[in-house]
Amino acid sequence: MSAAEEQSAVPAPEPLTKVVIADDHAVVRTGLKMVLDAEEGIEVVAEAGDVEAALRAVRAYHPHVLVLDLNMPGEPSLQAIPRFVEQAPETAIVVLTMQQDPAFAREALRSGARGYVLKEAADAELVQAVRMARDGRTYLNPELGARMAAEPPPSGPPDDLTERELEVLRLIALGHTNSEIASQLYLSVRTVESHRAHIQQKVRRSSRAELVRYALDHGLIEAS
Repeated sequence: MSAAEEQSAVPAPEPLTKVVIADDHAVVRTGLKMVLDAEEGIEVVAEAGDVEAALRAVRAYHPHVLVLDLNMPGEPSLQAIPRFVEQAPETAIVVLTMQQDPAFAREALRSGARGYVLKEAADAELVQAVRMARDGRTYLNPELGARMAAEPPPSGPPDDLTERELEVLRLIALGHTNSEIASQLYLSVRTVESHRAHIQQKVRRSSRAELVRYALDHGLIEAS
């Protein structure tokens, strides 16, 4: 075999996958960095402790993959996934979390995440999820995937909203103020404000536009 043939037989090095890690615990970030940096072709280029810092890091480093913890201080990570998708479409998101509820996995993937990994399985699954996300494929923790497949699809809002909260949400989505809602439902303004706070917490949305989108997605109002 000639030298040229020997050289062509050597596999080409794997293209570098740049990763940003977002988790509010420094010790967790250090452990994740060690796991990922030990893999050929993967490099952790930045770390962040909350959503805003993660957004800054993604804009600055243009990583291929963002590993995103769901439970960080400040803006909820789950709610922020569409922002990452919109502002950095070239960066795939892999959620790394302790949340084992299939509803969180379903919402994360629906919002644009490419992977959903449980922290307890990070050593075995995170590298695979990062590589698949880099290639445009989706990774879901197998146990969660099986549970999601076994569960019937939700027939209504999946967030345990009460009938009264549904009424308030419909009126918010239709553009009514808290005072107008209070008048229509014979409630005090303070009670409406309390319902609104509970709704925002349950559906993990805060702005009126996000609540309107949620109501539309769940058939609570019709698009005009």
